[in-house]
Amino acid sequence: MPHRAAYTQSRIRIKRPAFLFLLLFCASLDARAEQSLAGSTVVVYNKNVPESVELAKFYSDQRGIARDHLVGLSCSGDEEISREEYDTKIANPLREIFQARRWWTLRSTADHKQTISATFVHFVAVIKGVPLKIRPAEKYPGDVAGPGPIANRNEASVDSELSVLGLFSPQISGEKSNPYFQSFRPIGEFENPVLLLVCRLDAPRAETVRRMIVDSITTEKNGLCGRAYVDGAHNSAGGAFALGDQWLAAIVDQLRGAGVPLVYENSPDLFPEAYPMTDCALYYGWYANGVTGPFARPDFHFLPGAIAVHIHSFSASTLRDANANWVGPLLEKGAAASIGNVYEPYLQLTPHLDIFNDRLLHGFTFAESAYMSAHVLSWMWVMVGDPLYRPYASWLQINPSPESGAAANDWKQYHEFAVKNITHPRAEFRKSAVETAVSSHNCPMLEDVALMEIRDGDLAAGSEHLETARKCYRNSDDVLRVTIEEADAWRKQNNSTRAVELLHNALGNAPDAPAAPLLRKIEEDIRASAAEPPH
Repeated sequence: MPHRAAYTQSRIRIKRPAFLFLLLFCASLDARAEQSLAGSTVVVYNKNVPESVELAKFYSDQRGIARDHLVGLSCSGDEEISREEYDTKIANPLREIFQARRWWTLRSTADHKQTISATFVHFVAVIKGVPLKIRPAEKYPGDVAGPGPIANRNEASVDSELSVLGLFSPQISGEKSNPYFQSFRPIGEFENPVLLLVCRLDAPRAETVRRMIVDSITTEKNGLCGRAYVDGAHNSAGGAFALGDQWLAAIVDQLRGAGVPLVYENSPDLFPEAYPMTDCALYYGWYANGVTGPFARPDFHFLPGAIAVHIHSFSASTLRDANANWVGPLLEKGAAASIGNVYEPYLQLTPHLDIFNDRLLHGFTFAESAYMSAHVLSWMWVMVGDPLYRPYASWLQINPSPESGAAANDWKQYHEFAVKNITHPRAEFRKSAVETAVSSHNCPMLEDVALMEIRDGDLAAGSEHLETARKCYRNSDDVLRVTIEEADAWRKQNNSTRAVELLHNALGNAPDAPAAPLLRKIEEDIRASAAEPPH
């Protein structure tokens, strides 16, 4: 995917899952929450890398995973290895251990091949230090390459190959269909003993991996609270590469239905570097070669437990460089989890982010959500984060947790309001939401309702609510972000004078703010546009 136009035509018909009411599976998920996921988790580390050993122990202690579920391999410390190294140092030793520790129940088929009839392991946490990807092999015994750009490819991520470890298949070229794709069942209830949900606890620094683990466990107690930022490409040309925009647009609807405030950038441009991105708990976007925008600023930091994904072919080609590609930098900026690609995957064969986000909102683990979103296995993607992390599980319980801090109140209030009122007519919902937000001084809720109105074309109502939100906020960056949104709404109403006035006043109050250069540029652009003679 060197650029958007490089995507091949999709061979897969996408069925976008409708947003399901968040409480639909409350009873089932709450019951599962009482069961230990740790008992079905294996931790794989590299015995030759000291920090891998320590991180494996740290993660198992934090999650209560028994020490006999830790598996040390003697493998290369390189990120990229050969297929022979994968087989001899990773796959074959793991198969032997799974059999020796009776995590698998095996039987022989009529043609004397081994197959798995039952498994006691569903999750695999691969620890930093274990190789990341497998380079292409010229010849491989038993493999049959097919025609086209997919069926003749045999490079892959280590993790994606491990997900089908139990197939015992010599076929390494092409992808394998994922039976868990679009599922809505916990993996423990899924009747397929072969599939392993493999995620990677990896980042440029071991310190970052420890923080990812701690943030995930801490955050899931009260739920991931914060704002989402969704950056679409606004690709109106259609074709296979418009699929990414479809995912992101669906995510916007899902988040609005769940009462997660968001900013949706739906122009061809990415969020600019000076953009005042505050309280970022979720980020979905595309498409740039390497980390850019606010994420490239030294002062930017995600909220604890944040999930951040940027669609790009080589977003995870390395996880050891804090400045390369996307996944490594996003994790170093404070995200707890991400999804990426180690080699060119083709868009339609990457995880479908709308499914991923939907399953997270319904309380599934990071691993379950990620694998439900992956159409194929034995391919190029990696899921980076704690496989057991459930960022929104606590949100399935409407009664607020007594441990909820004051900073989380606005977010939870909006979520609870949305879930309770989502079936009301749109006008009634938004009128009530504004009244609730004003009375409770809930600034994110006010801003989000305003952006809904603008997206639906009611610029007058949106401008009015944005003015209220701007006066509600106290944080300078929040005020400047809403000012940008409000000025844009006035510009779209052909009132450039009001737009320029807003920007000018904001700059007078915060001339040295990090976002000030952006506001000046927007002001200049509006002035220049207003000075142009009508066509």
